[in-house]
Parts: sequence; structure tokens; C-alpha cells
Amino acid sequence: MLRQARTVAVVGLSEKPERESYRVAAYMQQAGYRIIPVNPAIANVLGEKSYPTLLEIPEPIDIVNIFRKPEAVPEIVEAAIQIMARAVWMQEGIVHNEAAERARAAGLLVVMNRCLFKEHVRLPAVG
Repeated sequence: MLRQARTVAVVGLSEKPERESYRVAAYMQQAGYRIIPVNPAIANVLGEKSYPTLLEIPEPIDIVNIFRKPEAVPEIVEAAIQIMARAVWMQEGIVHNEAAERARAAGLLVVMNRCLFKEHVRLPAVG
């Protein structure tokens, strides 16, 4: 999934550099991914326009990376299904089994309780 993906919507991305969401998104951006912030409280972060919801993003999304509390996950998953994202990634500490099953039933790949940054770092080099 990480080798094929190009666009990552980061739900709950903070504009504060000390926050985990910011650090992970900045790393992924430096690794060549297009990062699309999803946070209704900010206008821009990491040089990218922020959108209030996934439904307002005007381009296809490969991975929806979630930095929100588990109780927010079902609504985010429903939006990910509507926009036809390819995958939903719940960061470390975020697990929602029912939402994960709903996403899988809709054909999305699901990762729970794992850090996108840590998993990307562990990928073997290509070539």
C-alpha cells in the first residue's frame, strides 16, 4: 500500500510542529507523498491548503490517515468510503473494529494502531 500510494489525507493534522500528526505528515511529505490536511480549525499547514472534511477534497485520495480519537473514526470511515479512498490508516492508539469492518466491506484496506511513519521507515529500499 505504501509503495503504490501517492496522496495521503491526514485527518486531524495539527499546525504545531511538536505534535505527532505534524511530524508524521512532514516526514511523509519529504518522502514524496502529497499530503492533504483535513482540519476545520486551520487554513494551511506544511504549505498545503487544509480542508474541513474529507468530502471537500477535490482530488482522489489513496490513504486516509487518522489522527483523531476512536469515537470520531466511524464518521471518518464513512467519508473515506464516499470519496472512494483506497485505504484507511488509524495511527497508534486508534482502534475501532466496527468502523474497520465497515471499511473492509466497502473494499478499503485497513490498518489500525500503527504509525505510518514507523511502517514507512521499515520498508526495504527499492532497486
